[in-house]
Amino acid sequence: MHTPTFEHLLIASDGHTATLTLNRPDSLNSLTNEVMAEIIAAADWFDHQPDLRVVVVEGNGRAFCAGFNVNEFRDDMPQSPAGGRIPADTGRLMADALERMAPVLIARLHGHVVGGGLVLAAACDLRVAADDVNFFIPEVDLGIPLAWGGIPRLVREIGPALTKELVMTCRPFTAAEAKAAGFVNRVVPVAELDAAVEELTEEVASRPRLAVLATKAHVNAVTSQMVGTSRAWSDGDGLGAALRDPEARAAQAAYLEKINTRRS
Repeated sequence: MHTPTFEHLLIASDGHTATLTLNRPDSLNSLTNEVMAEIIAAADWFDHQPDLRVVVVEGNGRAFCAGFNVNEFRDDMPQSPAGGRIPADTGRLMADALERMAPVLIARLHGHVVGGGLVLAAACDLRVAADDVNFFIPEVDLGIPLAWGGIPRLVREIGPALTKELVMTCRPFTAAEAKAAGFVNRVVPVAELDAAVEELTEEVASRPRLAVLATKAHVNAVTSQMVGTSRAWSDGDGLGAALRDPEARAAQAAYLEKINTRRS
């Protein structure tokens, strides 16, 4: 089947393994509605490849993903090209599309993994991080809740208490802490990241496909009963409400001013 092309993604596949590369390096691979719609389309294509076992999800340039593009924060966001109930719902659709894929997803994490980028990583099955990765969930500082099914996915991976702390305090955390909490499988020096991802990819892809994919489906079925990611259906409503809240809007304005000052 012909490999699709996208404006903001790079897709490659050799039949057994594939890569999905976020290709907006100038914006640290920040997510827009258009980018997330492309990820949804790519996930659907991957899911129809008959012998695909592993997809590596990565970011081009200096970061894995800097999260939702803060310059698009407004209460009149354009309609989602992915057909969500409301524009703010696109991220949930993206995370759900990735998590529903039959192949195993391995996130290759480097540079910055921020906000929605962390949700994107959490939707993957396995995660390999460079030892200099900076994890950061700034949503509360922006006056908005962590949406897109981020809360149940983090509770699933690291537990409720640490989820509350990291989301409510917005404090950065390291790859070492993420490994200790169980969020990442392996932490390696930056220079060894590609080799480590390739090694894990081969370890999974070389096993019988039916057994590997059944294991993923079985684990996901169990954890779906534990944390209920389907309850995130209304996340977009909470995000939309926050975008209209006066205190939240003031927080967003202050955050954006701080970001723009740093860049100038």
